[in-house]
Parts: sequence; structure tokens; C-alpha cells
Amino acid sequence: MRTALRRTKAAGAEESAPTGRVDFGPLDRRLGYVLRRAQMAVFRDFFAAFEAFDIRPAQYSILTVIECNPGLKQSEVSEALGIQRTNFVAMVDELQRRGLVRRDPAPNDRRSYALVLTEKGRRLMSELHEVAERHEQRIADTLGADARERMFAELKTLATMGKGESGEG
Repeated sequence: MRTALRRTKAAGAEESAPTGRVDFGPLDRRLGYVLRRAQMAVFRDFFAAFEAFDIRPAQYSILTVIECNPGLKQSEVSEALGIQRTNFVAMVDELQRRGLVRRDPAPNDRRSYALVLTEKGRRLMSELHEVAERHEQRIADTLGADARERMFAELKTLATMGKGESGEG
């Protein structure tokens, strides 16, 4: 068990506690805790689905935002996704190394780079979107389509918690 736990943690995942043997006390009544557990389950499915592409959730998010907004500055993409700048730069370095993203000089700002997908990146995105759609369908199948839609709407509302009217927090 300990070896399996070490392997799981080393892979960046957390192992679920055995059901029925652990009293979680008030944790099972805490929305944040249950949300985190749900996120872990969704991410396990994501990692399995995207394993052949060696793409993590943050990378897929970055690629998608760049695809939909070609030419945004690095700082704009990192801010939009809520990724710290130092972490973001390393992720873009990796995507650039893999030939998926290109940094172009930003117009009117010599200190910044505009991000665009390469041709290889554009081709990959069509495949990734198909995989993401199947991943999303598994979630909908687990919850039921109506429950998924209601949950999606509620979670979007919750995601804006603490932000002002303008959407900025």
C-alpha cells in the first residue's frame, strides 16, 4: 500500500481514502472539500484521456485561450487563466519547445510577446477538442445531462464569488 501511495503521489495525483474506514468528520459537509474531491476525480479522467498527447489541464487551457485569442500577450493569457507569471512562462516554454506555440513580438510593446499557435499546434487542437468533448461527455453521463447543466451554472456563479460587478476581484 505504501509503495502504491508513493507512486500515486509521485505521479502528481492523490489517492482516495478507503470508503467506510475513515471518518471525515465535518469535511464531508464542507463544499470546498467535496469540490476538491470532485476536481480530483475529473482530473483523473482528464489525465487518462489526454495521456497519449502528454497534455495537462493547464496546458490545454493555455492552448485553447491562445487558439481563441491569437496574439494576446503572455501576461494577458496568464491573468485570464489565473496562472502565476513564473509558472506560466515555464509552461509556455514547454509548449514552444514542443512546437505548439510561437512567441511573436507584441505590436507596440517591445518588452512583451504575443502568443500564437503554430501549424502543429492548430492541428493538435482539433484532436484535443475531440478528446475533451468525450471527457466532458463522461462527466455528463455520470451526473445526468440535466444535473450537469444545473451544476455547471451553479459552479460558474460560485467561481465569481468575491469578485466585483466588473468581474474583477
